[in-house]
Amino acid sequence: MHRHKFVLFLLPAVITWGCLCQPETKADNVDDLQARVMRLYQQSSPGVVNITSRSFSYDFFLNPMPQEGSGSGFVFDRNGHIVTNFHVVEKADELQVSFIEGITHPAKVIGIDPSNDLAVLKVSKLPKKVKTLTLGSAEQLQVGSFVVAIGNPFGLGGTMTMGIVSALGRVIRSPDNRYIGEIIQTDAPINPGNSGGPLLDLNGNVVGINSAILSPSRASAGIGFAIPVSTVRRVVPELIRQGRYPHPWLGVQLYQLLPDSHAVFRRAGFHTPKEGGLLVLETVRGGPAAKAGIRGASHIVRMGNLRLPIGGDIIVAINDHKIKDTQSLTIFLETQTRVGGHAKVTVFRDGKLQDIQVNLGERQ
Repeated sequence: MHRHKFVLFLLPAVITWGCLCQPETKADNVDDLQARVMRLYQQSSPGVVNITSRSFSYDFFLNPMPQEGSGSGFVFDRNGHIVTNFHVVEKADELQVSFIEGITHPAKVIGIDPSNDLAVLKVSKLPKKVKTLTLGSAEQLQVGSFVVAIGNPFGLGGTMTMGIVSALGRVIRSPDNRYIGEIIQTDAPINPGNSGGPLLDLNGNVVGINSAILSPSRASAGIGFAIPVSTVRRVVPELIRQGRYPHPWLGVQLYQLLPDSHAVFRRAGFHTPKEGGLLVLETVRGGPAAKAGIRGASHIVRMGNLRLPIGGDIIVAINDHKIKDTQSLTIFLETQTRVGGHAKVTVFRDGKLQDIQVNLGERQ
């Protein structure tokens, strides 16, 4: 659906011996860029699709009341897999995918991941002229890099907009109220209906999936967000293979230590690291942290009106990466670890740092 979240070539001069060459002008450079963007659209737009979702509700007299929404997506492979946002297909009872030349096919959802706002659809047959899009590398993007969005804003299929990468490494909320990290921010105009469509570099490679905007009017205000292609590479094959993505899990309940909390803890006889960290309130019985020997709270102190369990380990780093809050913990586990893998969890215990190896489980 089109629900968006409030978040919030210069060509070298040719030198030929013995002749006078006229230098390139600004007009030449603009023409070159324009030709490149036009060529990009011609090559990439056949791989972009419009998605129409329909759901049914009932009025007081039990009469069906259909509701429609629209979004975008792109062709992932020749097997008919379409990548889009989870929120485009959420609660949909029927889905239709429209390709170039107005060809439309019904589609079914074969995999969803609300935590990364990704979904994979499948159609039984792809039209002949449809192309698959190539996944690029978001790591090569820099602030200022040109990017292009193609999609279905406000139902206007085949719309292309252009802008730059405005920032990298943003964090946004996912549909299940978790965090998605490494987000690309762009000023390429993105509007309701662009959700799920590709963000492309000037070579026509997918570098992101347009997912959200920050706007008081729900229309483009120049701040759009795209899920990076690194997340697509990691998640989509699992959605195709098993219909879901397994999320790494420590199995702990945590409390973020704030600078003004240290004095209270010291008065209770509980030492905390100056750099802060995440206090383990409780470990899930039989969970990865509990099995590895990470300790939860042993007693309770009062902080104003708050009764806080203390005495547990304080997580300060994972795989030598500093962890300062639950957001950074979630993003690190999602982007840098896998279910079944090992993680070195550095904890502060009894005034000393200690490394504990944890075999990561799957989030319940």
